[in-house]
Amino acid sequence: MNPAPIQHRHAGHCETGVSSILLQAAGLALSEAMVLGLSGGLTFAHLPFVRINELPLTSYRMPPGRIYRGLARRIGVRWEQQRFRSPQVGMAALDAQLEQGRAVGLQASVYWLPYFPEAMRFHFNAHNLIVYGRDGDDYLVSDPVFEQPQRCPAEALQRARFVRGALAPKGLMYWPTAVPAVVDLHQVFRPAVRKTANMMLRAPIPFIGVKGIRLLASRMQRVATRQDDRYLRLYLGQIVRMQEEIGTGGGGFRFMYAAFLQECAKDMERSDIAEVAEQMTAAGDAWRRFAVACARQIRSRQPVDLRDPVTALDAVAALERQTFQGLLAVTRPAARRQALPIESQKTV
Repeated sequence: MNPAPIQHRHAGHCETGVSSILLQAAGLALSEAMVLGLSGGLTFAHLPFVRINELPLTSYRMPPGRIYRGLARRIGVRWEQQRFRSPQVGMAALDAQLEQGRAVGLQASVYWLPYFPEAMRFHFNAHNLIVYGRDGDDYLVSDPVFEQPQRCPAEALQRARFVRGALAPKGLMYWPTAVPAVVDLHQVFRPAVRKTANMMLRAPIPFIGVKGIRLLASRMQRVATRQDDRYLRLYLGQIVRMQEEIGTGGGGFRFMYAAFLQECAKDMERSDIAEVAEQMTAAGDAWRRFAVACARQIRSRQPVDLRDPVTALDAVAALERQTFQGLLAVTRPAARRQALPIESQKTV
């Protein structure tokens, strides 16, 4: 079976990386940063009623699948997407696509992918990767988490695709079927950015955006008075893992979004967008300082003290509010440029 012609690239985050690689193979050169920005994939959510590994979920991105599907709504990419009840049917469908010379994106569990180092494996079911060929019993994998392509035995890949539990992938398989010939930033920048900024600043529920960041700070203070040090270290570890190890997390996503703004500023010749990109980079730095404050408490041999992490998180909330207000400002009518139509699609 001949491998599909894709160019493997290391990326900061699995879904943005997979989307960028698949789109380039289909004829649309779109950077990972552009994928994140135009899809509206950046957010913050603290959901104490959703549990991952028996601990509250904190997320710095939109739910799995919303990034590549967000591009469909924003720039007109068309995707084919399939899920399966039967593992055998799902693996046969994968083989059928590979027989046609097509690389496909898959959702899978990190825990059951044997090419991950053992220290990196845990029960996270929303990892994205590309399968682009098969060699005997091994599938050829382009996983943007790694510098080089990988191999995965068929039995392990089937188990990873059909694992049960939170965010169960159900064999999800997707690929682009049509892409726009050209993406005009003058047309798509404003709605993409306003969607993200409005979500961060104006979400009607307290779990999302800047409100969610302040909610997390409040919850941390409450947990500190009710739980022992062992639980507090696990609690902080969950937050840091979601921020720094699951894809690019809080700081990394802000840096990637800043790169998106820098690309837009250059292409659209807008110095005001470049200024907001600098603010977004500063927000990423603030998230990293928060992670460091948490890590110090996790590693400390002294009783856990959440005052420094909470103070760092309050600083993050203030900076995020300022940054996203700046984003809204650059999309106001006075800063708007003449919109031009997106060119017609070409079929993949």
